Amino acid sequence: MTFHPGNVETFTEIFDSTSRMIRNFPGCSHLELLRDVRNPSVFFTYSYWDSVEDLDRYRQSELFNEVWMKTSALFAEKAAAWSLNRARVIES
Repeated sequence: MTFHPGNVETFTEIFDSTSRMIRNFPGCSHLELLRDVRNPSVFFTYSYWDSVEDLDRYRQSELFNEVWMKTSALFAEKAAAWSLNRARVIES
């Protein structure tokens, strides 16, 4: 996510105030915020969900809508999202 420089502090405050609720959402195993050291207006959130269904429930929740409404207005560019499936490694 890329923010207007004047919105960086507002975004970090929103993340700090909502991250605990997101982490406690059923199925969320991990959530962290990463910042690009070369461009302090660029952030990445990384989350790990127990299942695709858990992530879908979060994306359809009031909590997601609340966070999205607060943060999306701060973007300097359209945010990109990636969903990855973890490959299962089988050792023999």
